[in-house]
Amino acid sequence: MQIVLILSLVVAAIGSGLVAGIFFAFSTFIMTAFARIPAEQGIAAMNAINVTIVRSPFMGLFVPTAILCIVISVLALIDWRGGTSTLMLAGAALYLLASFLSTIIFNVPMNDALEKVSGSEAEAVELWTAYVRDWTWWNHVRTVASLLASVAFVRALMMV
Repeated sequence: MQIVLILSLVVAAIGSGLVAGIFFAFSTFIMTAFARIPAEQGIAAMNAINVTIVRSPFMGLFVPTAILCIVISVLALIDWRGGTSTLMLAGAALYLLASFLSTIIFNVPMNDALEKVSGSEAEAVELWTAYVRDWTWWNHVRTVASLLASVAFVRALMMV
């Protein structure tokens, strides 16, 4: 059981850290760059990313890390270890709720709405402006949550 716990925490720390890095790139320069180009080009670029990402290795990192967070939560509860289990649950909750679920609840619907527009008409420009602002804000949430989850998993590992 100890080896399963250690491996789970190591993989979850790496997975959530890598996801945080990907989200960080979007928050700090990708969306900023997209906001500087004409709406039609920004929409096309983001739509291309949204199509590509669901078929990329990112999904092989993002989803399994969420599943691993569920495993870690179960391990924390069935073998309570005080502060270690608290950190395990905190890391899992941060990743599952503020990174994984916020993606499904906020970012994906915005992506779906963006997919339905193209061009430079006023409606597209207005949607793009709101999209960049709102999508980026939720991406900041995902970035911080994924990073804090990674930190919690590393800290829990140090206590095991």
